[in-house]
Amino acid sequence: MPAGPHDRVGPRYHLPLSGERDFSRRELLAALGWFSRRRLITVAGIRFELLRRGAPERHYLLIHGDEETARQVLLARMQRHRPGIAFLVTHQQRLVRWGALRFDPNRILSGAGAERNLRALNPQLPEADLKLAMEWLERERGRLIRTLLPKRGRLLVALHNNQPGYSVHHEIPISDETALNDPQHSHDFYLATHPEDFRRLVRSPFNAVLQVRKPVDDDGSLSRLAARVGARYVNIEALLGSLAKQTRMLEWLADDLGWRDPQDEAVPAS
Repeated sequence: MPAGPHDRVGPRYHLPLSGERDFSRRELLAALGWFSRRRLITVAGIRFELLRRGAPERHYLLIHGDEETARQVLLARMQRHRPGIAFLVTHQQRLVRWGALRFDPNRILSGAGAERNLRALNPQLPEADLKLAMEWLERERGRLIRTLLPKRGRLLVALHNNQPGYSVHHEIPISDETALNDPQHSHDFYLATHPEDFRRLVRSPFNAVLQVRKPVDDDGSLSRLAARVGARYVNIEALLGSLAKQTRMLEWLADDLGWRDPQDEAVPAS
């Protein structure tokens, strides 16, 4: 879809007015640098705001627009000039609307998942139109995956919020390994798809699960895709509104987990 006039991103953050504290030259250049690295992209009907700082090896993702706590956590980290690329959906709803279609952006990363999601959310859609929608998603899916996943061996971190009714206990039956380090807060946990990442995460004070086997039930989610293709992926789940907790979980992961390819650690230093 060609970019339109509304695809340009203008400054969203406050600059001081007359009578307020003036920016120093360094602060002003930093602010301008922040804005200059912000743009919009649309892939598979999903519009993302892309924020970039420094090295592109670190990818972050907010894929559900109604998970506002996760959005605040990720924006705050990027504003602190942490290196990486962040993809944030621009809409405020969980579902994406593309013409007459509705779909969950985290349920279209496989053909089976996309078909199930489209049928569930668009029951009124004629079969011929459903087929066209499936063909369109099939064409777009590869570009979406290439956009979101970093180079092989690098880590993609997704941030999600949940509500009462979902917790780490729902993931335990389909997980390879689990670590309930904080059982009193079962809504807050890491979900990893790489064994070495999980072994580091179990040293954290937070709950963690490992899902590396190819799932029998492919729901079209990013975690299922990552497990299937062997990508490094960590989902940071936290209860909606738990801003401080999710911030601590992201900071622990980013600062203590490390970002090198785990295979690099098997090579002794010369």
